[in-house]
Amino acid sequence: MQSQTRKTGSAKANQFKESVIREMSRLAAQHKAVNLAQGLPDFAAPLELKEAAIKAILDDVNQYAITWGDRPFREAIAAKTKNYLGLTIDPEKNITVTCGATEAMVAGMLALVDPDEEVIVFEPFYENYGPDAILSGAKPRYVKLNAPNWDFDEDELRQAFNSKTRAIIVNTPHNPTGKVFKKEELEFIAGLCQKHGVLCFTDEIYEHILYDDAKHIAMASIPGMEDLTVTINSLSKTYSVTGWRVGWAIAHEDLTLPIRKVHDFLTVGSPAPLQRAGAAAVNLPQKFYSDMHEEYAIRRKVMLEILDESGIPYYKPEGAYYVFCDVNKFGYKDDLAITKHLVREVGVAVVPGSSFFRKSETEEARHFIRFCFSRKMETLETARERLKKLAPFKA
Repeated sequence: MQSQTRKTGSAKANQFKESVIREMSRLAAQHKAVNLAQGLPDFAAPLELKEAAIKAILDDVNQYAITWGDRPFREAIAAKTKNYLGLTIDPEKNITVTCGATEAMVAGMLALVDPDEEVIVFEPFYENYGPDAILSGAKPRYVKLNAPNWDFDEDELRQAFNSKTRAIIVNTPHNPTGKVFKKEELEFIAGLCQKHGVLCFTDEIYEHILYDDAKHIAMASIPGMEDLTVTINSLSKTYSVTGWRVGWAIAHEDLTLPIRKVHDFLTVGSPAPLQRAGAAAVNLPQKFYSDMHEEYAIRRKVMLEILDESGIPYYKPEGAYYVFCDVNKFGYKDDLAITKHLVREVGVAVVPGSSFFRKSETEEARHFIRFCFSRKMETLETARERLKKLAPFKA
């Protein structure tokens, strides 16, 4: 009797691959390479946060919090949002605390986007956005960001909006390029959203990691976007606690209600003691942010010096903690070839740029690699020494 072919993944799951970024971290461990791939700090979180988490656990804040978030944490988020972004939000009606920004984005998509609707994604993009749209049953529609300034063509974006468009994703500061969207760009996007009644999901997790004169502007602060924006953020990057998985979504109450319903059935809630510690995090004094700016400016300077010494061309980031590099001149077959050479032979793990493009086989997608510099100085110095072994190589 002939057996039927056993079904494995669903049609949705078969439309995207495993995370390349997390795979590079596994390869880094396997080859004992310096990990400049995954976007996590390798230095300690602020002591105040750790003490607050310990206190919360000892105080038995160990059971479920309210599904949409511990009240002291939501109140602290609302106060910080008012202070930093100038936005007045109701912690009871407008905030959903989630398991990281990752869950906030997918919960928002599942709650607010229907199958066969379209979601506009700027390319290159953080690798989760395409799968998030696919999991919600939507169709991603890509609009190109153009080097060297990573700006978009207004006509191309205008044409991407149509009767099926439900949402657009804006990530600022941007991963992987380090672009910070200017007010004029956000206003242009906002005009299209308002004209077509389109939602804007904004990933703003790098809002405090800025360089030179770059300014972070929240899309929700653009007139007319208050009710059309889902602002997504988390503790992970600003406070160096990527393993805590505590994020949030801010939206009008009509959007928040369905987000909360989906969030409830996805994860029930974010870790209660870490939410209580999150209230301490977002209440840290201004000196914390000033010191962080200075420390990241130094790390960026060192990373760019390392790349200059190695002869690797790059795009100078305005925000976040990545450097996107064009390595076409080195003569490798593609980004995967140079990435494999770096991790196996040089001992430095980075992310192949094709993971940030919809089609990894395209010519442009194969030119780039991404370095992460949210690392201790000794980590960066080890990378400096190892990258001296990099030379033009024909794969």
